[in-house]
Amino acid sequence: MKKYNIYYRRDGRFEGRVSRGKDKDGKRLFSYFFGHTREEVEQKIDTSRKSEQNNCCATTVGQLFTEWFQNIRFRIKESTAANYLMKAEKHIIPEFSDINASEIDESDICRFIESRQKKGLSNRYISDILVMLKSVFRYASNKYQFCNPLDSIPLPKSKKTEVTLLNNDEQQKLQHYIVKNQNTTTLGIALAMSTGIRIGELCALQWCDIDLEKRILTVKKTIQRIKAINGQSKTKLIITEPKSESSKRKIPIPECIMPVLEKFKGNNNEYLISGAINPTEPRTLQYRFVSILKNADLPSVHFHSLRHMFATKCMKLGFDVKSLSEILGHSSVEVTLNRYVHSDFDQKRQFMKRISLNF
Repeated sequence: MKKYNIYYRRDGRFEGRVSRGKDKDGKRLFSYFFGHTREEVEQKIDTSRKSEQNNCCATTVGQLFTEWFQNIRFRIKESTAANYLMKAEKHIIPEFSDINASEIDESDICRFIESRQKKGLSNRYISDILVMLKSVFRYASNKYQFCNPLDSIPLPKSKKTEVTLLNNDEQQKLQHYIVKNQNTTTLGIALAMSTGIRIGELCALQWCDIDLEKRILTVKKTIQRIKAINGQSKTKLIITEPKSESSKRKIPIPECIMPVLEKFKGNNNEYLISGAINPTEPRTLQYRFVSILKNADLPSVHFHSLRHMFATKCMKLGFDVKSLSEILGHSSVEVTLNRYVHSDFDQKRQFMKRISLNF
């Protein structure tokens, strides 16, 4: 139940104040109730709550999602809003749209989780959907005072997926291919291999973001394709700030890539990958990367694996994890160690050779 406070006013009346959350600017919202006695104010608050509960009984999950989304959409990034809409339209609305929100219980949520797992969705993706759904019902619980059916539902445990990487010989082969086939696309691949930059950040890089004299690369934006909200097209390309504050960073440029950068240096308003004033979108760069791997007779890996390979190589070279974490733009060193640092079996074998015991 929502907490409230009742005050005695100077004019002899009592005032009850009930919190209604926050507006789009973060300012707290309240409802006010007045009476000549404390009991009268409490009765008015209870009557208001019962009315809200009755309203909620007639509110479907689909309507509730729309109400919640309109409440929060101006406080979140456009890409986040688009992601919420996509998940709702693909999973929440088809499953719960016409069901009254107050009738949803734990068994409904458990069946939903099981159905998504049977469809092959990863536990991590299902957890993302549930986190959003929890927020929707938390909003409803605060406003309409009914039990949140997701309060006691644990998120499915995510399995750590192994990222496919190129081995040392294959990485050398890719470097040789880049040297022989220099263009703005291979420049981007070389930059990803030598700085660990994300593909969206790479595609959003303009020459004004690179200081060749000081050898500093500044990451301050990213590019991505998102679902269009209230637009004529289904999707649109946006350039926005990186995913988090820690992703905004300055990266020292290694000496090895300076000659290539100097060779392709363009005007400040031109994008590195496209070599023009309009950017190349990430999925286009990924397609080109797949084609390059095929031409170089290398196994197919995702562009993001270059970031993993960079992190692993840095640790082998003796980087301290804090510096590496900041270069990668991570919020914590735990993310760097748990997700981006990989060891191979030969390395483990070399470490085990250091053990010396007398038997």
